[in-house]
Amino acid sequence: MALKYFVLTIAILAAVTSISHASDPSPLQDFCVAVNDSKSAVFVNGKFCKDPKDVTADDFFRPGLNVPGNTSNQLGSVVTAVNVNNLLGLNTLGISLARIDFAPYGFNPPHTHPRGTEVLAVLEGTLYVGFVLSNPGPNMKNKLFTKILHPGDVFVFPIGLIHFQFNVGKTKAVAFAGLSSQNPGVITVANAVFGSDPPINDDVLAKAFQVDKKVVDYLQSQFWWDNN
Repeated sequence: MALKYFVLTIAILAAVTSISHASDPSPLQDFCVAVNDSKSAVFVNGKFCKDPKDVTADDFFRPGLNVPGNTSNQLGSVVTAVNVNNLLGLNTLGISLARIDFAPYGFNPPHTHPRGTEVLAVLEGTLYVGFVLSNPGPNMKNKLFTKILHPGDVFVFPIGLIHFQFNVGKTKAVAFAGLSSQNPGVITVANAVFGSDPPINDDVLAKAFQVDKKVVDYLQSQFWWDNN
């Protein structure tokens, strides 16, 4: 089992390496406000570099992706990310990885990665996955692409597009994802729209979703679980 995890991880990382330059070195966080005094700087586009003479093998190592994540939550899924924030050696390399665990009928809700394309490989279980294209021309609808994935299957979610994964099986599911950025970011659609702080004006959302404001107020009052 350990060898299978290792081989799958290497394959995913190799696959996304070829597309990493399409994402980085574009912005590696949501914003980076310029400052004139470098002493006041928090970080640059990415991370400050460690002095090479102080670098060790541990800077390029992170254990634990063989351990299942806790899926006991409202969504029945959990994402264990390996990115530049917890594996510092990834800095400037334009690549990251994630393990996604699903309980039976668990769901990774519609979300986007603003800075990375995702390559998903299923290790266990059966997943219904899909993504939606960006806004089309007049009198056209956003096209949905979906697929049922089984162990060994691979699916690509293009950068920035809304996508999801749903475990349609009666047993747990496990998938690994490679992403073409050291910090791809995650925007979970429902959480961002109805759980922002401060809340988006309910008149705005009522008009956008063409529903009564009471529906918006109800949705904004809910707890929106973050599985990342």
